[in-house]
Amino acid sequence: MGSSDPTDAERFGQSIELMGLDSLSSGRIHVNLDYSAHLHADIVDVLIPVMGPDQTVVGAFRLSRSLSDVSERFVHLRYIITGVLAGGLLLTILLGLVLSLNIERPLRKLVETVQRLAYGEEGGLLVEQGPDEIRILQRAVNQLIARLNDLEQLRQRLISNLVHELGRSLGALRAAIQALLRGGSKDPHLEHDLVAGMDEETKQLRRLLDDLANLQDVISGNLELNRFPLDVRKWLLFALRPWEMMAREKGLHWSENIPADLPPIQVDSARLDQALGNLISNAIKFTPTAGNVSISVDGDTQQISIRVQDSGPGIPLEEQERVFIPFYQVSCGNQTSGHGMGLGLSIAQELIVRQGGRILVDSEVGKGSSFTIVLPVSPP
Repeated sequence: MGSSDPTDAERFGQSIELMGLDSLSSGRIHVNLDYSAHLHADIVDVLIPVMGPDQTVVGAFRLSRSLSDVSERFVHLRYIITGVLAGGLLLTILLGLVLSLNIERPLRKLVETVQRLAYGEEGGLLVEQGPDEIRILQRAVNQLIARLNDLEQLRQRLISNLVHELGRSLGALRAAIQALLRGGSKDPHLEHDLVAGMDEETKQLRRLLDDLANLQDVISGNLELNRFPLDVRKWLLFALRPWEMMAREKGLHWSENIPADLPPIQVDSARLDQALGNLISNAIKFTPTAGNVSISVDGDTQQISIRVQDSGPGIPLEEQERVFIPFYQVSCGNQTSGHGMGLGLSIAQELIVRQGGRILVDSEVGKGSSFTIVLPVSPP
C-alpha cells in the first residue's frame, strides 16, 4: 500500500518480494536488517501491517532507511546542538556580564556612601537605579542620610542655643557678682535687686536643664507616664496659682474660665502640668505689660479642651506648623521670639501626644496666639 523507498514507485503494479511479509498476517510489525560485508546494518526495513474493517491484513507500509543517512543526520544534528549550546553559553556569559555590571556599580556607590557616613563625612543622596532589590537598599540609605542630616541640624541648633542661653545667664550672674563685690551689698535696695536677678537667672538655667532632660527622655524613648483619673477643675485651681502670680507681677491681666462639671480624664498629672506650664510660660513671656492672658476650659463626654490665650505679637501663618519643631524659634520681623532653647512647645506636644491628645494652635500677627490642649475623656 505504501513505501518510503522511492525505488518502489518505479515497480508500481509489480510483485515485490520482501522478507517478513508472511509475519504480517498475525498483525505484528516486522523489522528487517540488511548487513554489509563488515557486519554493519546498512539498511533497516520496517513493515507495518494495514488492517481492514474485519481485522484482516489488507496491505502494508514499508519504512526503509539507510543507516548511513541516519548516521549523517545524527552527526549534523550533533553539530547543530553543539552550536546551539555554544551560542547559549556565550549569550549567558554576555548576559551575566551585563547583569553583574548593572548590579556592581550601584552596589559600589552604595558601599562608598555608607563608608563615608561611617567616617562622619557628608553623603549625598543616591540615584535609585538597578534591580528592585538594589533600589530598596538605595531608598533605605537615602532615608538614613536624610535622617542623619536632620539630626546634624538639630545638633548644631542645640549647640548654638546652649552657647547663647548659657552665655547670657552666666554673663548676667557674673555681672551681678561683680557688682556685689564692688560694694553693691552696702546698698540694701541694690543688693536685693541683684540677688533677685541672680535668682531669676538660676531659675532660667533650671528650666534649661529640665528642657534638656525632657528632650533626652523623648529622644531615648524613656518617657514614663503614670496615668490616673484626674479631676480637671480641682487640679487646675491649684496648678494655675503660681502662673497667675507670675503674670500679675509682670503687669498682665489674668482671667480664668473653668466650669464645675468637667468629666475626669486619665492622664499623668505631672506631665500634663509640665506641658500646660510650657504654654502658659510662653504666653506670659511674649505678652507685653498690660496685656491679657486667659485660661479657659471646655469639656463634653468625648474630650477636654484647655485653652491658653494671650495678646502677644502672634505667630505668622507660614510658621505655625513649625513651632513644634525642636529648637525652632518664631521670627517677629527680623528678631527671634526671645530667649529660650526653642524646646518648650516640642516637648509639650510630645507629652500630650503620648497621652492620646493633641495641641492646636491658632494665631494672628498683632492679635495674639491661642494654644489648646485636647485630651480624651476617661471611659466610665
